Amino acid sequence: MADRSQAYTEAGVDIQAANTFVDRIKGLVAQTYTKGVISEIGGFGGLFKLNTADMEAPVLVASTDGVGTKLKMAFLADKHDTIGIDLVAMSVNDILVQGAKPLFFLDYFATSQLRPDVAEQVVSGIAEGCKQAGCALLGGETAEMPDFYAQGEYDLSGFCVGLVDNAKIVDGSGIAVGDKLIGLASSGLHSNGYSLVRKLIKDTGLDLSAPLPGTSTPAAEVFLEPTKIYARTVRTLLRDLKIKGMVHVTGGGFYDNVDRILPRGVRAQFDFGTWDIPPVFQWLKKAGELSWPEMLNIFNCGIGMVLVVPRESADDVLSRVHGLGEQAWVIGDIRSMRDKAPLVDVTFAQQTCS
Repeated sequence: MADRSQAYTEAGVDIQAANTFVDRIKGLVAQTYTKGVISEIGGFGGLFKLNTADMEAPVLVASTDGVGTKLKMAFLADKHDTIGIDLVAMSVNDILVQGAKPLFFLDYFATSQLRPDVAEQVVSGIAEGCKQAGCALLGGETAEMPDFYAQGEYDLSGFCVGLVDNAKIVDGSGIAVGDKLIGLASSGLHSNGYSLVRKLIKDTGLDLSAPLPGTSTPAAEVFLEPTKIYARTVRTLLRDLKIKGMVHVTGGGFYDNVDRILPRGVRAQFDFGTWDIPPVFQWLKKAGELSWPEMLNIFNCGIGMVLVVPRESADDVLSRVHGLGEQAWVIGDIRSMRDKAPLVDVTFAQQTCS
């Protein structure tokens, strides 16, 4: 009998490769399972049983995102085992800032020709990200679409669902004058600004295999450092301390993210120089001949998440974060709004730039 999948294989879709890939990742996915998971991969949908016994009014929180052109860096370096962490981080960090506990994650992997070894590396990163976030990799989709993507390339999307009690949603509404801004250190560039990064790499002729100037680490590794997942830190802080607002610093840097949580009548004032800036940002600034205001409008510049806390709690928050082995600093405060003042200001020594 003729191979029933021969016609599809000749069209560029290898069904057997897809089946082999699923078999290879079952163990990786199973490592992420939490108590709520009641299904295995391979079904039409993932099943998750909610436990809301300790909540008065449970609310589901959902987010979706991708990795953007950081994928191009993975292709250039032929390194695919960390990009999945970025994928998880971008959605998980978005729901964390609203006080939600991540429950489960779904991924979408699309490519012109499925290479099981590469795809397995990607999923290994997704599984690692889910373990760091404390959520289950509940399912996903692998799509092989001949001629749709460039040879050797793929695209990723991720979807995260979390849970929070309605009374414990963090929405910034209680932010008031005098509150402190605490910055949690980023692990590097995270997953934003890579269109400019790639342009500067090309313009400068940077050797990705050589150490990035100012470091002893190959440039490719610096640019592929995965996005930090703040689940453990945020969940620990929320258990015992008052957090009025949180910001995931992504595309648009400080200026286009912090203002999203500010209530009427207040503004955020940051003091540049109060936190450590990793060498990669120094290189980008020099290579692109950029000002710090421009940098802060594109990159996280060393701060991956901003917390707004009562003034009297700032020291306790810092102590708790440092006790978890993470870096954090008081980087500004909340002030009253004044005529024509921007919602977000950054002070550079004696000069204020907005």
